Amino acid sequence: MTHLKRIVLTPGEPAGIGPDIIIRIAQQTWQAEFVVIANPDLLLQRAQLLGLPLRLIDYNFHQATKIHQPGTLVCLPVELAGRVIPGQLNTAHSAYVIQTLDIAASLCKQQEAHAVVTGPVHKGIINQAGIPFSGHTEFFSQVCGHVFTVMLFVLDHLKVALLTTHLPLKEVPQAITEKRLTMTVSLIQNELKQRFGISSPRLFVCGLNPHAGENGYLGREEIDIIIPTLNKLRILDQFITGPLSADTIFTPKYITQADTILAMYHDQALPLIKYMGFGHAVNVTLGLPFIRTSVDHGTALDLAGTPHADASSLAAAIRLAMTLQNSEC
Repeated sequence: MTHLKRIVLTPGEPAGIGPDIIIRIAQQTWQAEFVVIANPDLLLQRAQLLGLPLRLIDYNFHQATKIHQPGTLVCLPVELAGRVIPGQLNTAHSAYVIQTLDIAASLCKQQEAHAVVTGPVHKGIINQAGIPFSGHTEFFSQVCGHVFTVMLFVLDHLKVALLTTHLPLKEVPQAITEKRLTMTVSLIQNELKQRFGISSPRLFVCGLNPHAGENGYLGREEIDIIIPTLNKLRILDQFITGPLSADTIFTPKYITQADTILAMYHDQALPLIKYMGFGHAVNVTLGLPFIRTSVDHGTALDLAGTPHADASSLAAAIRLAMTLQNSEC
């Protein structure tokens, strides 16, 4: 690394495995400084349950960045509304989760940190608490002034982006517009060049309907919106292929040719991503003024406080954040 970078970590749902995997990561050697935004008592109690050493150091933004020391965590404390029981959701803790994300975004926007790596949250319990929340991607877009963002999953050499994110399936067709498709393709191409160092990105695009609409017999979204928009974008010398049927686009013939595949909706791509790389895929938010990566899994409430939580996805998310930081140097 050319410069030591500060990475903010948010554990997510306190009753899930987020605190556990951060504590496991803290035992390792990293060429970066971590600042975890969490309740100190929660971290210490969970470390005791796991039988792992943990020393917490108060965060001081006046202090120069220091390399991570195994067995320690720099902590910016956030209050919890009562004790957390591993595996048991509690709506009283939802405001705490949102506060950790708010603080993380603020640190990055103020350039006190260079990236945020997020642990898994439980969207249902946050919404049950009366807090509208559809996901990290949408949250960070909002707190950064409603910037346009794209969800990208990175799995080894495969990258898969989503045109729409956390929408009910019935709302997806109406969300596929020329404007959204144009903005999404442009953002993906720009970020692949700037952050991932791909000079001429090759983008392969899924159709919405089975067999990409079968020339209109299985739906007209391809004919009316997707194909005309992609044709306009090709005039700009962008390397774009599609729309292709989603049941073939993820075969080796296309995967080996594409730098990124663009899926039309969440579950058109995520089942494959999680089948191929569960535990080491990384979720990246494109379009933010800072780097944000995340684990590819949920809260795993049944594993919280046990020795069975796997920290490999968090490790992959941290490594990618560090790589993307270096591309900005």
